[in-house]
Amino acid sequence: MATLDQAALDQLFLEARSYNHYTDQPVSDDDLRALWDLLKMGPTSANQLPARFVWCTSEAAKAKLAACCSEGNRDKVLKAPVTVIVAMDTEFHEHLPVLFPHTDAKSWFDGNAELRQASAFRNSTLQGAYLIMAARALGLDTGPMSGFDAGAVDKAFFADQPAVKTNFITTLGHGDPATLHGRSPRPAFETFNRIA
Repeated sequence: MATLDQAALDQLFLEARSYNHYTDQPVSDDDLRALWDLLKMGPTSANQLPARFVWCTSEAAKAKLAACCSEGNRDKVLKAPVTVIVAMDTEFHEHLPVLFPHTDAKSWFDGNAELRQASAFRNSTLQGAYLIMAARALGLDTGPMSGFDAGAVDKAFFADQPAVKTNFITTLGHGDPATLHGRSPRPAFETFNRIA
């Protein structure tokens, strides 16, 4: 497998930023479908794909979500072209006969709610990260956040799906570079790593 060129590395990582403000350039339903078609290919354990996404594009949906957010995040949600709820289905195992058909993976999780919760959280978080990277690859920007009341989001958006629980949310659009401040520092390898 070849290494990506510098321009691609810059777009995905080195020059990518988390945005709080976006331009007026719209994000279409076709953009969202293209984003899904890319992010869904990211690996999860046993192809669990437990993430469930709500793409809040309407003013009503964004207002409902903003009401569940901390004061500092409400305006971000309201003004972004799209805000995505990244949730997790704790009954993802029901889909494994289709998603992972070559073995009886569903039986690994039957009757074990604690294992399903842990696995759904871990793998939906991975899928949320794939969403961010896929957005960058497609020329979009994101602003992930955790300043919200997850229980309130669940009640507002998943009342009819009690097995689905909110993980995190992120804004999505074309970031306004004029609103950025300096990049926060990143530590050297030795600070948080060791090779064993």
